[in-house]
Amino acid sequence: MHQWYLSYNGQQMGPLDTAAAVAQAAKNPNGHCWRNGFAEWVPIAACAELRSESVAGNVTSPPPPAFSGGQRADVIDYKIYGEDMQFVEIELDPGESAVAEAGAMMYKDAVVNMETVFGDGKASSGGGFMDKLVGAGKRLVTGESLFTTVFSHAGGSGKAKVAFAAPYPGTIVPMTLSNYGGRIICQKDSFLAAARGVSIGLHFQRKVMTALFGGEGFIMQKLEGDGLVFVHAGGTIMERQLSAGERLDVDTGCVVAYTAGVNFDIKSVGSVKSMLFGGEGVFMATLTGPGKVWIQSLPFSRLAGRMMQAAMKPGRDEGSALGGLGRILDGDNSF
Repeated sequence: MHQWYLSYNGQQMGPLDTAAAVAQAAKNPNGHCWRNGFAEWVPIAACAELRSESVAGNVTSPPPPAFSGGQRADVIDYKIYGEDMQFVEIELDPGESAVAEAGAMMYKDAVVNMETVFGDGKASSGGGFMDKLVGAGKRLVTGESLFTTVFSHAGGSGKAKVAFAAPYPGTIVPMTLSNYGGRIICQKDSFLAAARGVSIGLHFQRKVMTALFGGEGFIMQKLEGDGLVFVHAGGTIMERQLSAGERLDVDTGCVVAYTAGVNFDIKSVGSVKSMLFGGEGVFMATLTGPGKVWIQSLPFSRLAGRMMQAAMKPGRDEGSALGGLGRILDGDNSF
């Protein structure tokens, strides 16, 4: 039995059992809720468990959402370690599996078997070779590997662990898809791992200008299902809940993910002077609610660009009038 916490305008209630939380949510759905296993506070109206239950004292398990394919994801436990260079450790019960990007594994217990498959773990569980090939082709279009790796607890009892590491400095964000309507749209290279049963597909930008100048290109990733996914992004992550019609202007490279109800578009930064000398480029992204958005402080493209800029100017020494000589004197360079 879960213990729930509800929050209304900064006032917190709890702990409540499920029946009491359902009753309170029915009285006032205009707040946020949290229980053990949630990565973040979520709107009460978006929480399937509280929305689906209606009779206090007669609590039943909520039915699985009607996602395409009809497969419900495995329920997994996890713990995230670290601050700047994070990794996530997933705990599997016998028969449970996690799916991850090829090469993301950090370590695993001996009882965990790994199998490399075409596409995502969901596609591998059924269908013929052509179905699997199409699923893998979708991943190739988004810039990912043709393959993913499925890690399964093959033992007869007990729990087993497998861990996946972030590819560059940043933050791992856990998301339970059922709390967001079963779908998250995210940047192409952000997916790290998920419970088996989550589908990894394509999302096409419908507007040509957004596709060309939106920072994420014409194709983004679409994560669908009811299970837990782990998304990685650079630097620090900010989560923002947008109300209907509320707009947030964001640097095009800083958009990590957003829920299906959010409208993603672009707009000019303003005057020609701002475009040429403002340092923010010609366009910025606009995210309009209702829905939730995730924003990163350090896009990998920006990090790579700064590193390349520094590498191509070996004589430049910021903060020193002596240039290269200054770096030799302070010990940064040697002969």
